[in-house]
Amino acid sequence: MTARVLVVDDVIQNVKLLEAKLTSEYFEVLIAMNGEDALEIIDKEHPDIVLLDVMMPGMDGFEVCRRIRSNAKSSHIPVIMVTALDQTKDRVAGLEAGADDFLTKPVLDLPLFARVRSLVRLKVLMDELRMRETTGEGFGISVGTDLSRNINLSNAKVLLIEDYTRVAERIKTYMTDLAVVDVDTVESGEITTGNLDKYDLFIISLNLDNIDGLRLCSQLRSTENTRRIPILVLVEGGDNTQMVRAMELGVADYIARPIDKNELVARAKSQIRQKRYADRLRRNMQKSIEMAMTDAVTGLYNRHFLSTHLDNLMSKENEKRKKVSLLMMDLDKFKLVNDTYGHASGDEVLHEFARRISNDIRNIDLAARFGGEEFVIVMPETNLEYAHFVAERLRMSIADEPFEISGSESPIPITVSIGLAIAGDENLSSSKLLVAADKALYKAKERGRNQVCNAD
Repeated sequence: MTARVLVVDDVIQNVKLLEAKLTSEYFEVLIAMNGEDALEIIDKEHPDIVLLDVMMPGMDGFEVCRRIRSNAKSSHIPVIMVTALDQTKDRVAGLEAGADDFLTKPVLDLPLFARVRSLVRLKVLMDELRMRETTGEGFGISVGTDLSRNINLSNAKVLLIEDYTRVAERIKTYMTDLAVVDVDTVESGEITTGNLDKYDLFIISLNLDNIDGLRLCSQLRSTENTRRIPILVLVEGGDNTQMVRAMELGVADYIARPIDKNELVARAKSQIRQKRYADRLRRNMQKSIEMAMTDAVTGLYNRHFLSTHLDNLMSKENEKRKKVSLLMMDLDKFKLVNDTYGHASGDEVLHEFARRISNDIRNIDLAARFGGEEFVIVMPETNLEYAHFVAERLRMSIADEPFEISGSESPIPITVSIGLAIAGDENLSSSKLLVAADKALYKAKERGRNQVCNAD
């Protein structure tokens, strides 16, 4: 996977070396020699990832990283800090400033390429979710700016897969203030913990006695309910081969032994934050989709979705299109309800009406609000006799039980008129079927309302 990489370093030799390495792997490379230029390039060019030197005159790498993270337009861009500093406290400082990883000079090729590709894959996913989030804002859904940093980390749950008891207990102690940690020792050669989808993070040792830790990573990544949960692996210090293999399998991050408490907590916190951010974007994306398809008052499908669904049913490719029935329903004298009790009470009637008809149709049938007080039910694979039976049942479910609304001391009677049309050898298009049902509805209104009429 290729990407645009911004290299930030005040030493030209370092810049040229990283540029040569990345170009050889077909990455597009941008260059900045100081923090101010880096921020300007990020604002204009929107790179996919930033390789950032820490020790620079003027604005150092920690400050640059903090500014990247504080800007809603750039907060999602992955940052790898590259420096000669090799103390744990320096790595922790970088992670707390918002960096996604910390590589020590001289940078080895395999760890560099593995980390860049892993973080680029993550950014592609996040960009897709962010794009859908932006689309959702058109439906009035907004979760605010800089969500990737403004995430609640409370009640986090972590599954630690480690068969060395002393190490497991120590890690649990390290994580006490961040998350509840469950331990699976995989004694049977597999994960026995249930409900894996409830966890925010998996921490997996790659030096297990009874099973290959990388195989566990592969299994978790290939299973539907766990593939979106980040994995942090524990590797032996200096074992780049293990780390690279893990990254290729989709592992999100790693930490080398001996494990430092502050670094472990910082990396775990970063992964949990990213996971909850992605979950929140997915929830809002789903909400956007639902809003695009459904009516806000009744919760039924809207007219746009009805048209698409009906067009598909009535397409020439559907061999069963002659067996499609359609009910056009209109609440009788509904304007009087609004005028007498107010529109809020009218909405209560519409909502209850939708609930009743939804409870009285099959799973394969589709109920939609056509507009105002008009509703449509589409019933595939039905004949005229069955469709008329359903229509009568719906009519009685409305007429036989008055509606309770907040604007009236006693329940109010509501009735519905229904027009029925079936595709048959006629009406072999969605528009013709709707017109036929509408004419039948008009006939039911003319004949006194609160009845079902079939199309001619």
